[in-house]
Amino acid sequence: MQERLEKLEKIRKEKGSPYSLHSFPKQASIIKVKENFSEGKEVSIGGRLFNRREHGKSIFFDLGDFSGRIQCYLKKDLIGEDNFSFFKNLDIGDILGVKGSLFKTKTAEVTVLVSEFKLLSKSLRPLPEKWHGLKDTELRFRKRYLDLIANPQVSSLFIKRSKLISKIREFLDNQGFIEVETPFLHLIPGGASGRPFKTHHNALDIDIYLRIAPELYLKRLLVGGFDKIYELGRSFRNEGISLKHNPEFTMLEVYCTYQDYTFMMELAEKLIRTLAKEVSPTGVINYQGFSIDFNQEFKKISLASKLKEDLGIEFDAGPAEFIRKARQHFDIKDNLSRSQIIKLIEDLIEEKYFGGEPVFVTDFYTWMSPLAKTKKDNPNLAERFELFIGGIELANAYSELNDPIEQRERFLKQIDSEEISSKVDEDFIESLEYGMPPAAGLGIGIDRLVMLLLNQPSLKEVIFFPLLKPQDK
Repeated sequence: MQERLEKLEKIRKEKGSPYSLHSFPKQASIIKVKENFSEGKEVSIGGRLFNRREHGKSIFFDLGDFSGRIQCYLKKDLIGEDNFSFFKNLDIGDILGVKGSLFKTKTAEVTVLVSEFKLLSKSLRPLPEKWHGLKDTELRFRKRYLDLIANPQVSSLFIKRSKLISKIREFLDNQGFIEVETPFLHLIPGGASGRPFKTHHNALDIDIYLRIAPELYLKRLLVGGFDKIYELGRSFRNEGISLKHNPEFTMLEVYCTYQDYTFMMELAEKLIRTLAKEVSPTGVINYQGFSIDFNQEFKKISLASKLKEDLGIEFDAGPAEFIRKARQHFDIKDNLSRSQIIKLIEDLIEEKYFGGEPVFVTDFYTWMSPLAKTKKDNPNLAERFELFIGGIELANAYSELNDPIEQRERFLKQIDSEEISSKVDEDFIESLEYGMPPAAGLGIGIDRLVMLLLNQPSLKEVIFFPLLKPQDK
């Protein structure tokens, strides 16, 4: 780095600060320049200097941006001796603005014949591993900016993620849904089971929580008269980190009045099939070694029936009965809370029953589903499903409970079992008391869905800046 600092000082004295330019007339991304090639076409591009090759009075170098790289050709007799000497003292990683004309080499490579260049920013640190590629996984996640520079496929991955999220919005907008925004800061955490992050508002002198889910605010909008709404945004849970868990994550929540959970089952299947075809026009994708065909109708499996068949657990089993029966088959600790029992069942679902193909899991116990309506023919079971693909839980949906009296009772039972929060959200209950139409809700974990569709082994690969343990810990 010291050598580069000395070069910077020399540049400042001879040419002025390389950071002084406020703009450069970049016409298009590098990939667009290459795609729209025309012999002799004048172009103006910007990017990072890579892979310089000197040949006496000429220099070939690569210029790269987020979209790709293009070869550039610098001739001493075209740009002058002073500029040529100046370029030879530049470093890999410096950011340049380049003007010139397009041509193709004998090997048909699109190349810019440089007529002018400007140093727009001096790179004071050398790129990792001489810019040939950043392989250290931990370093890749900690310094994502280096990962993006060194590994062009990573930029491509995140561009695909962005396009998938745009497609989600397009799909829902075309279905007549309206995108809304609800608070990230909650006075009472709710809408899902999970430990919240707690903070303090100085001006109001109150404790507040980062949302674990937007659900209760979205339902308030249903009370207010909105029919079809969705929110795509961050939620937060103060819990562990794994290949499938990050404390900060992107969720899609969708709500539709006058419908039940079967409507959301159809909507989820159509949406995910649409996204799969966006990635692979055949509708068949590969995920970690096995093939998933999204053209086939998604399977449906009853959780309660499966547990009765395999473990002898009856449909009307409460948490205690479930544990008693499950102990006959698994090593289970004593004194589990209700949320821990639910987590146990979810782990069982993922590990025991479901592999690669898309599966809707229905018939969850009512005590596992505090915000869902019960089934008409069996009050012990909820009108709810979870969607598993590739053994991963991707979605959760149910017919929304709109009985304020029953909802308060369920919240109180959660408090008794030390779940979610120490208080009932009375404002939410009050909103239900004004009347909420029958409605269905759907939640989809976007990070997990992108991980699956883009065949990535970990959430960290599809989140720009995943949470990591500090290096000094």
